[in-house]
Amino acid sequence: MHQGRERPLSIHDLNELLLVCSIVLLVAVAAVRISSRSGLPSLLVYLGIGVLMGEDGIGGIRFDNAELTQVIGYAALVVILAEGGLGTKWKEIKPVLPAATSLALAGVAVSVGITAAAAHYLVGLEWRQALIIGAVVSSTDAAAVFSVLRKIPLPARVTGTLEAESGFNDAPVVILVVSFSAAGPIEHWYVLIGEIALELTIGAAIGLAVGWLGTWTLRHVALPASGLYPIAVMAIAVAAYAAGAMAHGSGFLAVYLASMVMGNARLPHWPATRGFADGLGWIAQIGMFVLLGLLVTPHELGDDIVPALVIGLVLTMVARPLSVVFCLLPFRVPWREQTLMSWAGLRGAVPIILATIPVVSDVEGSDRIFNIVFGLVVVYTLIQGPTLPWVARKLRLGDKSAAADLGIESAPLERLRGHLLSVTIPAESKMHGVEISELRLPAGAAVTLVVREGKSFVPLPTTVLRRGDELLVVATDPVRDAAERRLRAVGRGGKLAGWLGMNGGGAER
Repeated sequence: MHQGRERPLSIHDLNELLLVCSIVLLVAVAAVRISSRSGLPSLLVYLGIGVLMGEDGIGGIRFDNAELTQVIGYAALVVILAEGGLGTKWKEIKPVLPAATSLALAGVAVSVGITAAAAHYLVGLEWRQALIIGAVVSSTDAAAVFSVLRKIPLPARVTGTLEAESGFNDAPVVILVVSFSAAGPIEHWYVLIGEIALELTIGAAIGLAVGWLGTWTLRHVALPASGLYPIAVMAIAVAAYAAGAMAHGSGFLAVYLASMVMGNARLPHWPATRGFADGLGWIAQIGMFVLLGLLVTPHELGDDIVPALVIGLVLTMVARPLSVVFCLLPFRVPWREQTLMSWAGLRGAVPIILATIPVVSDVEGSDRIFNIVFGLVVVYTLIQGPTLPWVARKLRLGDKSAAADLGIESAPLERLRGHLLSVTIPAESKMHGVEISELRLPAGAAVTLVVREGKSFVPLPTTVLRRGDELLVVATDPVRDAAERRLRAVGRGGKLAGWLGMNGGGAER
């Protein structure tokens, strides 16, 4: 970062900036392929790119603006939570919602207490510093959890619990870190609990309201271009965060819940929306991790590596397992699933972003707090991320029997009062081998076209569907939802879906 520059930004400077940004993005995208093949978490690859560009690396860029990093990190976290909420299936988290909420609230409290005590008694930090570190590292990272778990065929209860926990626990942790970093004496614990409860309640109410209103609007107002739907969905999610924060509630909880509501509704052009959100999520992760890599100064980490290892060991082997056992005890979760949830408490960029809060607040020893958190996250992400699939296999928790869900895209026909449903049959779908007549679609819905191996034809009632087929289904407004539910039910249960009680009686995605 050049110092003392007084001339205004020129077109040449802008061109240079765009070139550097495009190169960084291309390298980061290539790094995704490397990380997926090697099993190395992409978080570390992006952080490594930032470190290489920094003052101790080949780039030599000096960057120490913690306040700017915090602002950009918050913005990136909003996008990541929105993408995670859009991909969270209500049918998976509904049965485990009480357990996930317990982990996100009581589990955070247990983790903060144990980790802070270790930081104070084992490392010698002052209580304020120890509490800040305990709160910062008690949040599981949504980006890390979403990216890792969706690649592992785990039981729905495990995946749903961990995803919901990572989406919920950012909110109370942010409140704790801000409170511990504030000037003056720390408030009484019951005041903090009341403040957390109030902010979470406000954030949840606003998130659900914005999500419902956004869903109703997108389903009843046809936009002039299909490309506007993904933009509208992300705009609604960001609006939920802004409304929650301005109402002195939890904006992070608001954006996650609003996105989850929209993600489980049958919105028009849904696959395109998911692809757009997924791309924005990747950009947010890449930008956030690279910036955090720029912010850290590697040669200053040496003295804080041992404290980071000690605190991380207590967090991973004591605090996290105890919080899981304590919170899940009333729900009778099998010990194998508890073991995996204990090991799957992944940390990522969120703790590093939260570690900038005491730096911006000028808390004594904040630089050391940041270095300890950075070292802890890097080391234990490197250990936990690649070993999570191995742990799942050893615990025999793989779930490869679940049939793949159908890819259904909907386009409204406003003037004709109907909908076009574009259905793609994946390889694992149980719709393979089902005849058109056996779909038993409701009156008012019909399969009008089948595309198979690049050729399209109008099907007969006796036409047998195959893997890879693309169907065009026309449905009137009154039966549109029932038609999609029926298609998804047959995709999961085959032609016997009705006999198995899988006749699509709920809103699923």
